[in-house]
Amino acid sequence: MENSERPLLSTRDEDQTPGQPHNPILANTSLFSSHNANYGNDIDPINGVGDFFREFFVESKKLWRLAGPAIFSSLCRYSIGAVTQVFAGHLSALDLAAFAVENSVIAGFSSGILFGMGSALETLCGQAFGARRPDMLGIYLQRSWVILFTTSLLLLSFLYIFAGQILKLIGQTQAISKAAGIFARWMIPQLFAYAAYFPIIKFLQSQRKIMMMAWISFVALILHTVFSWLLMLKLGWGLVGAAVVLNASWWFIVVALLLYVLSGSCGRAWSGFSWKAFQNLWAFVRLSLASGVMLCLEVWYFMALILFAGYLKNAEVSVDALSICLNILSFTTMVALGCNAAISVRVSNELGAGHPRTAKFAVLVVVISSFFISLVLSLILVLGRRQYPALFSSNAEVKQEVYALTPLLAVCIVINNVQPVLSGVAIGAGWQAFVAYVNIGCYYVFGVPLGLILGYLLHFGVKGIWCGMLSGTVVQTCILFGMIYRTNWNREVSMAGDRIRKWGGGEASTENDVEK
Repeated sequence: MENSERPLLSTRDEDQTPGQPHNPILANTSLFSSHNANYGNDIDPINGVGDFFREFFVESKKLWRLAGPAIFSSLCRYSIGAVTQVFAGHLSALDLAAFAVENSVIAGFSSGILFGMGSALETLCGQAFGARRPDMLGIYLQRSWVILFTTSLLLLSFLYIFAGQILKLIGQTQAISKAAGIFARWMIPQLFAYAAYFPIIKFLQSQRKIMMMAWISFVALILHTVFSWLLMLKLGWGLVGAAVVLNASWWFIVVALLLYVLSGSCGRAWSGFSWKAFQNLWAFVRLSLASGVMLCLEVWYFMALILFAGYLKNAEVSVDALSICLNILSFTTMVALGCNAAISVRVSNELGAGHPRTAKFAVLVVVISSFFISLVLSLILVLGRRQYPALFSSNAEVKQEVYALTPLLAVCIVINNVQPVLSGVAIGAGWQAFVAYVNIGCYYVFGVPLGLILGYLLHFGVKGIWCGMLSGTVVQTCILFGMIYRTNWNREVSMAGDRIRKWGGGEASTENDVEK
């Protein structure tokens, strides 16, 4: 759904009109007819186990061609921060806590807003590309840049400048607030790298151009690791060295991706800068805000864990241990985020192409795949729970606390490898505004209060806070499951067609720009 509209829900039986193999709503719609002729038809109804496994294999190949490079790219980009945290852990407990708080609270808050607002491109670019309107993708990209850079300059930069005061105001210790505030000011260039980066990756993902993103991220990780060791430890620059290398690494990725886009590799999707980027900005802002609110509520939810841990006794140990666990969680969740990117592309492309059954089946395939992968990752973590804490800290108390939190972390991995996939479906279909309301209720009305009760009133500490907030994620995941189960995919296809006509206008192009 777009803006404040609710997704059109129905029973599963309504997904296919009896006696009509294709969507009757779109039978005479020229926007989709040329596309279907060139791109193929919707999958046939699945009538047995043999049909299921055959289509499962076909869809899995399509998904993993997207998810594989996306996972690798996400792992590399995430590892940039993880490498910095590893080196910070060998400086001092205060330096590690300062980096963890800045990275989770200040950078996490900002990147959550920008990533969420940039995700509007997943809906618009994905559906336009599926409907053969590549000429609109470059305009969407430029509009997103205008909005994200304006947001960074006018709003988020002040968060970095006054980070120390803000952290102290919300209850962080004087020492952590001061150190994190200094580090945050050094990290302002990274903020504007986020504003450039997030729209570019959504623009490329919608066209299935992911391999170049993976290679660029890999090169950036190698360079980041070498220079982090050199500046932070060898030359003794500490957190200043961390800031210099982090900023350089992110801008290296942005510049490399920009050169790739400007080189002509995207065909008609990029035809140069245009004044059209400044047209219809307010409507684009509304969809960006809906996307931003939806995803920010998820990002900030786990960021709040670090804040609440900072109020416990022995705050430095609690913050350090929880930040390590959340970094492990984020690392394993890269698989789900890769699947999130893949399913968002698949759903938006197929809805834009007028293929409701294919979109619906793609959701089933990616949920099953993500669930079983998360089980394997959880098992590996539990088996190595005595070894991995030493990779992140040399402090004995921190390592023991991480060891105690590992069983809860393993459960969280399973849940948080399914939930991002469901969010990807919502983004691909354009349901951001509705899911934002779901997130508010599940996370902040239910999960946060329960976590505070368990953690503080019942004195379960970090485990109690985490268990309560994890309960909110479970409720949200169940609601998304129910919503997707009851979705009328034929109507979603019709809404995608309306959205493309509203944002793009005119007839669809028959030119095939799919990356082979």
